[in-house]
Amino acid sequence: MQMTFNKIKSYSFLFVLVVVALFTNACASKTAQKEPDQDPWKEMEKLRKQIKAPTFPNRDFLITNYGAVEGGKVKNTEAFRKAIEACTKSGGGRVVVPTGVFLTGAIHLKSNVNLHLQDNATILFSRDTQDYLPLVFTRWEGMELMNYSPFIYAYEQENIAITGNGTLDGNASNEYWWPWCGAKRYGWKEGDPKQTADRNLLHQQNHQELDPTKRIYGPGHYLRPQFVQPYKCKNVLISGVKLINSPMWNVHPVLCENVTVDNVKVVTLGPNNDGCNPESSKNVLIKDSYFDTGDDCIAIKSGRNEDGRRIGKPSENIIIEGCEMKEGHGGVVIGSEISGGARNIYAINCTMDSPNLDRVLRIKTSSQRGGIIENVFMKDVKVGTYKEAAVKCNMFYEEPGNHMPAIRNVLVENLYVENGGKYAVMVKAYEESPVENLRLVNCVINGVDQALNVDHVKGMQLINTKINGKSYNSPNVTAANKGL
Repeated sequence: MQMTFNKIKSYSFLFVLVVVALFTNACASKTAQKEPDQDPWKEMEKLRKQIKAPTFPNRDFLITNYGAVEGGKVKNTEAFRKAIEACTKSGGGRVVVPTGVFLTGAIHLKSNVNLHLQDNATILFSRDTQDYLPLVFTRWEGMELMNYSPFIYAYEQENIAITGNGTLDGNASNEYWWPWCGAKRYGWKEGDPKQTADRNLLHQQNHQELDPTKRIYGPGHYLRPQFVQPYKCKNVLISGVKLINSPMWNVHPVLCENVTVDNVKVVTLGPNNDGCNPESSKNVLIKDSYFDTGDDCIAIKSGRNEDGRRIGKPSENIIIEGCEMKEGHGGVVIGSEISGGARNIYAINCTMDSPNLDRVLRIKTSSQRGGIIENVFMKDVKVGTYKEAAVKCNMFYEEPGNHMPAIRNVLVENLYVENGGKYAVMVKAYEESPVENLRLVNCVINGVDQALNVDHVKGMQLINTKINGKSYNSPNVTAANKGL
């Protein structure tokens, strides 16, 4: 009897210990899973502290000391290569471009090199396609391939920069590079070569998941190279320079981490002349820059279709601050090559104004792309005018497929539009994948033809918002009242 009683006491004690342990673990788990701070702007400030521009040793390597000749007639590709090689081998510093015009082919940056343009310095890029060989591993509209080198390129380098108040002139025009797009307004004429067949072939190779190193383009093909493309690089700074006459996308960091684009001016109205396209990149700051472009001003991307899903790297933790946007298909854009997803995008204190600016905030994807776009925050943006929609979410951009996209948690706060276009908000989504938690808070949008043109939304809210002078404070906007 005594033994039985002792066993009962032992079991009771063990039971108490188990209960206490479970309770303690539950409390600890509850603490660990505490709701995150719901103020996105506090999260943005935490992110800002993680993005640090690289610094460089106080050593200068003047390109004229390596054979460069000013005047825009002599090609200086070898002088740039020698100066960059000397700089990186010495432990880093500045490769300096002095006042004047310096013609060159592709420039390949190396670790710890700051390509610095002095005041009134211009790097003028050659129009000879042979000057962008050998082929390099790159991305073209979200697909990997071997192609002509981007004009300024870096692969798997750390601590690189392009700085100074000079000009990067891509030298593209309706006679060179731009006609390859196949549009007559950009100089293409019947019988001229164009990109259509190559673009279709690259799409096919992507769909077949062909090894990207076997997707060979370049000579005999017509896929325009990008202007500035750091690829798989860490600690990147692009500051002060002006970019003009780009063949295609301007600033295009791919699979990069810790990128700062500061006080850059992009003025180039050619085909697909996007201003800045962070793609599958993390911790990016784009600030105090000016964009007047022939396509999207800033477009965040993460790969197209099979390549985007195979690599699976979202663009994330991106701050866009203090920028000015003029012409373009959109001011702040996410997509359409977005198969790897995008998250934690912040746009604050920007200004936009042009009758040729189509949208303020544009999210474009499709069921061919797939991917999740979430946590997109815009605040304190002032707009003079635009053409179509202040906020547009479109899940039917280009071709459909079998990979349902998702768009969720989009906040637009303190947006002021003086004279809008067709719509304040436009949503085209799948019924089975509605846009979730789209909120406009403290916004004023004047001069639109129609407040809302939306179909499938879930949890959409207009809070303390005025459209065409009418106040809205709607806790839940659905397709049923899209005619607001």
